Amino acid sequence: MDSGTAKGLSEVTEVPRTRVYDAVRILEAKGLVEVQHSSPQQFRAVPLSEATETLRGQYEQRVERLQSALQEMGRIESDNDEAKLQEVWSLSGSDAIENRAEALIADATEEVVLVIGSNAVLTDPLIEQLNSLDSNTDLIVGTGSDSIQNRVKREIPRATAFLSELDWLHSELMPEEDAAVGRLLLVDRSAMLVSSIDPQTGDEQAIFATGLKNGLIVIARRLISQGVVDMDPLEQD
Repeated sequence: MDSGTAKGLSEVTEVPRTRVYDAVRILEAKGLVEVQHSSPQQFRAVPLSEATETLRGQYEQRVERLQSALQEMGRIESDNDEAKLQEVWSLSGSDAIENRAEALIADATEEVVLVIGSNAVLTDPLIEQLNSLDSNTDLIVGTGSDSIQNRVKREIPRATAFLSELDWLHSELMPEEDAAVGRLLLVDRSAMLVSSIDPQTGDEQAIFATGLKNGLIVIARRLISQGVVDMDPLEQD
């Protein structure tokens, strides 16, 4: 493997020699550079396979620390039960919203109601998760268009599919500058997520809430029941 001195590296990279030393020390500390203590010192990169394993190990350690910290934070709960009933949170970005929706669906024990306003939210991971739901969990999927409904029937055969009668789900009836409804998810009638998609940028924003008596969830149950035909269980608060 090739090696070089600080002077040689400086000439090749057109980086001042002092900056080369700084960079080499950082890479050495990360286990990515070997140093030969000769005069002048020689530097060389570790083999690619070793560098890959080193970086993977460092990355996994950071993820584990982050996961542990987030779990610890999750244990901190408010003592105000009344406030919990009114909690509403927001999320930005399709990846974060899809992850939260996945987590809510994973906790379902009785019923998942998903109303899809945009074909963009009907991703392969979501389809796979819905198809793998426990057979004892009811799955109801509403759509704002015939094309999405046909896709749901074709790709999620276990779902009870319906074409929603909620006018605000039909994008062709909305002003072009208004955000389109992305998804409206209601799990076990006690956890809700609703998102909108910016028609100009495609950015997705969402709010979510939990609690059987949360006012937002009560409203969501009634809104969904208005868009569902012959789905009496949804009308029960």
